[in-house]
Amino acid sequence: MCGFVGLIGASRAAPVLHLGLQAIQHRGQDAAGIATSDGGRFHLHKDLGMVTQALPASVVEGMGGGAGIAHVRYPTIGLGTREDAQPFYTRHPGILMAHNGNVTNLEELDRDLTARGFRVQSSCDCEPILLVLADELTRLRSAGHTLDDLAIATRRVMERVRGGYAAVAVLEVDGRDTLVALRDSHGIRPAVYGRLPSGAWMVASESVALDVVGATVVGHVPSGAMVVLRGGEEPIVRELLPRAPRHCVFERLYFARPDSVTEEGRINAVRWQLGRRLAEEWLRKGLTADVVVAVPDTSRPAATAVAEALGVPDREGFIKNRYSGRTFIMPDQATRDAALRLKLNPMREVFEGKRVLMIDDSIVRGSTMRRIVRMIRQLNPREVHLGIFAPPVLHPCFYGIDMPSKGELVAAQHAPELLEVELARAL
Repeated sequence: MCGFVGLIGASRAAPVLHLGLQAIQHRGQDAAGIATSDGGRFHLHKDLGMVTQALPASVVEGMGGGAGIAHVRYPTIGLGTREDAQPFYTRHPGILMAHNGNVTNLEELDRDLTARGFRVQSSCDCEPILLVLADELTRLRSAGHTLDDLAIATRRVMERVRGGYAAVAVLEVDGRDTLVALRDSHGIRPAVYGRLPSGAWMVASESVALDVVGATVVGHVPSGAMVVLRGGEEPIVRELLPRAPRHCVFERLYFARPDSVTEEGRINAVRWQLGRRLAEEWLRKGLTADVVVAVPDTSRPAATAVAEALGVPDREGFIKNRYSGRTFIMPDQATRDAALRLKLNPMREVFEGKRVLMIDDSIVRGSTMRRIVRMIRQLNPREVHLGIFAPPVLHPCFYGIDMPSKGELVAAQHAPELLEVELARAL
């Protein structure tokens, strides 16, 4: 999972990109980068760390140009080094690019690109997409590319590059700097675009990046399409290789901020409706609870909906430490439990003596939830129930989510009709 922002038509792109990038910091904390185009010259800076660490104000202020792209990275492919940070660029033809997603035929692309004289220098799968686009454009002509050239080349990119991805690029088309956003044929990864009051255009992985700079959402990049943006002009949408949309459910359940807007509407509303459905299932079972508690943060809308439907209090049962950083693999059970408590500290008075219905978004391995349940039982609740508002995760994802193999997915180890009983026993 990563996040990108693209901008064109601004007086100075870098400060606006920097601001938009901070709004999607949740999509990646390992590395960040900004690249701008200034009259045919590219300016690029990227480094490891959060946005404000990797892109200090002194660097941003020195980057000229009214068009550019920016990126935050969470590596699912590659080594996580500075060389794998995005954006990337190629000099011939001059293209800046960043992406979000996973490419599933990297070895094939690497062989094809090597045979064509292109060398992939990183472990990041954005670079092969960039080089395939450069290859297809230069097959058509060496320079002076037109909008029709771009459409032909982008369609060929979609034919050659398999996987789930959305990408944004800046290049010269018809003699002008142009911002182009493209999305794989099934629209697995998100991309939204909108207009600033100045007439500049922005594209991003989530609409909150547009909100923070005062841009108005105009639309989502369609599946298998490219959207061409130029300052002060209307967007050009070209459907190139559309197939049935297969939007990522984990964006709706977990990744996206609740105030972001997708094709289905605001994420908060989607999670709220899932909470209402969960409450209906709870009532059908004839169960009761004294308090509803969300496991922070993504389950809060669903937990509020459950509590409202059941007519029971919705309480803040866990305090989340936002400064604890990542908890890597710990050597023993005591250390793992301490690391979890560092991130989530429960409040005894919410749980003690109560029939507690905890709400969470999903169960993947089940290891974290087992530790949460064990931690809660130490507070002497009367009963502990768990409501999950996602369907069972039965299969791994290869399209931009760092997910374990099927053998590690706890829901995949049980027959559907026994799943609730077996999961309750396992947790």
